[in-house]
Amino acid sequence: MPKMTFIERDGTRREVDAPLGLSVLEIAHKHGVDVEGACEGSLACSTCHVVVDEEWFDRLTSPTEDEEDMLDLAFDLQETSRLGCQIIMTDKLDGLVVKLPAGTRNAGG
Repeated sequence: MPKMTFIERDGTRREVDAPLGLSVLEIAHKHGVDVEGACEGSLACSTCHVVVDEEWFDRLTSPTEDEEDMLDLAFDLQETSRLGCQIIMTDKLDGLVVKLPAGTRNAGG
């Protein structure tokens, strides 16, 4: 099974099983990682904002315009920021590393 690593706000690294076809948001919830996802993955908020490790960023599919619009509302936005609900685990993402931002802003609800 693919794995991925969350770097929590305090710097703790948590490697978890990352089932194929699940989003980073769903994987976080499955393992009790503190990623909110207030809109439950419907692209209506930015609370599942994660910062993708630079080594992995170019391996992701490009964000949609809707995702980019929501990211504009994210707290602590960085060059490799993405919404966790829009990153779907595939074999080529086995080992993915994402960092949780310093905080979230729920502008969608």
